[in-house]
Amino acid sequence: MSASPTALGMLDVNRSANSDAGADAAIERETAGDKARSGPDAAIGDRERYSRQVLFPGVGEAGQQLLGRAHVAIVGVGATGAATAGLLARAGVGHLALIDRDFVEPSNLQRQTLFDEEDAQAALPKAEAARRHLARINSSIRVTAHIADLVPQNAPQLLAADLVLDCTDNFETRYLINDLCVRDGRPWIYAAAVGAYAATMNILPKPAPGAESNEAGEDTAECRNTKPAIEPTACLACIFPSAPSGNLETCDTAGILSTAVNLAASIQATEALKFLTHQPHLMRRSLVSFDLWSPNAQGTMARSEISTGLPRPGCEVCDRRNFRALAGEQRPHITLCGRNSVQIHQHQHPIDLAGLKSRLERLEEVRNARSNGLLLRFTYSAYTLTVFPDGRALVQGTTDVGLARSLYARFLGS
Repeated sequence: MSASPTALGMLDVNRSANSDAGADAAIERETAGDKARSGPDAAIGDRERYSRQVLFPGVGEAGQQLLGRAHVAIVGVGATGAATAGLLARAGVGHLALIDRDFVEPSNLQRQTLFDEEDAQAALPKAEAARRHLARINSSIRVTAHIADLVPQNAPQLLAADLVLDCTDNFETRYLINDLCVRDGRPWIYAAAVGAYAATMNILPKPAPGAESNEAGEDTAECRNTKPAIEPTACLACIFPSAPSGNLETCDTAGILSTAVNLAASIQATEALKFLTHQPHLMRRSLVSFDLWSPNAQGTMARSEISTGLPRPGCEVCDRRNFRALAGEQRPHITLCGRNSVQIHQHQHPIDLAGLKSRLERLEEVRNARSNGLLLRFTYSAYTLTVFPDGRALVQGTTDVGLARSLYARFLGS
């Protein structure tokens, strides 16, 4: 199952002529307000919809109004991103921007809650499929889909929001998010899930110089001006100065429990609600992780927590303000090779070919995994991947760089 290069390119499907008519009508509405909608196209009013959430003292009427004016960018609409987007749409966040370069496949349906069998059979781009489902969940909010690979060139535009939520599967994109958000003083929340493991971390950067001018829009600027001051936390580079190396577990090699996904998404969405209702003092200041499957020696849930309350002195990003990922320096060198292939250079990501082959052989969708000690070659769907020990890979069957990067991250990590 594959997606065309055009389908996986940068596309704002908000105004696509082929989009579902009901979803398009919903997206054209302005950001949700606090008043109930009326008329035949909005039978469910906001007051009735959010009544139980408003009863919760942490939100209340004032908090619900703030949520309706908020703009959140969600990077990655796979398992965690789909769950988080669904939670925030039901909570009434006024504008959700969905950013994803991948398409829906049958193996996604076990854990990616916004997709169904029809989406997988049609190989719909995840951002667009999620947009359609969210429009049916809550027609009073605005949802925009960007079928795009987040890169330094488009990140400033796509991440222009009150809050950025990382729901990706690779550190390359996370470092890019971290660079941009630290540079612009924009809060973001990291979340990850693989196997039975779930983790999240809040990143609250120092305000950027001239923060009063906000590219996200007039309503958001007014909203920001009323926010309380926030003490900065550590950034991602404070905790992870460099990306983990070697063979990295991914959902496609280590598997994943939907329960781990939903735990990470629930924590991420809750922290987002605290921030969007102007209560950053309640946000957790730690990197917290859980193992839902294997208890610790005391028989309780295995959990670890690392304090992130203060930025690390000397951090290259938030202290020295050296934004290498945003400048494109940390991105693997990718070149088109031949008429129908892409070569990806990952010389800092050494691969254990024997270990990778053993894991790939357990996957039904992977065929003909074979290695001669110098390279590993295997087939997935219409694509053949050839992997070298230094991390370099050749992806045959496409000239779409975004798709090739997605396949690389899926089977080898990033």
